[in-house]
Amino acid sequence: MPVKQQIGIVISNKMQKTIVVKIENRYPHPMYSKTLIKTKKYLAHDELGECNIGDQVLVEECRPLSKRKRWKLIKILSKSSLIN
Repeated sequence: MPVKQQIGIVISNKMQKTIVVKIENRYPHPMYSKTLIKTKKYLAHDELGECNIGDQVLVEECRPLSKRKRWKLIKILSKSSLIN
């Protein structure tokens, strides 16, 4: 079975070895064809703690690591221009 991978934006890195990733799904309304955006937040495992808020990252689904954490960081696609 193929592994799911998603691209998202880091919105929080306050936990140890954990980041919160926001993933947007764009789809047209069935009747009116307006593009709608559905946002979902996932907890992802960041072993090295190298992500900052605003980074664009690639995450991959994995086995459950905790109660809510089922994704792991694969790589950082682009760094944020925000200064922390």
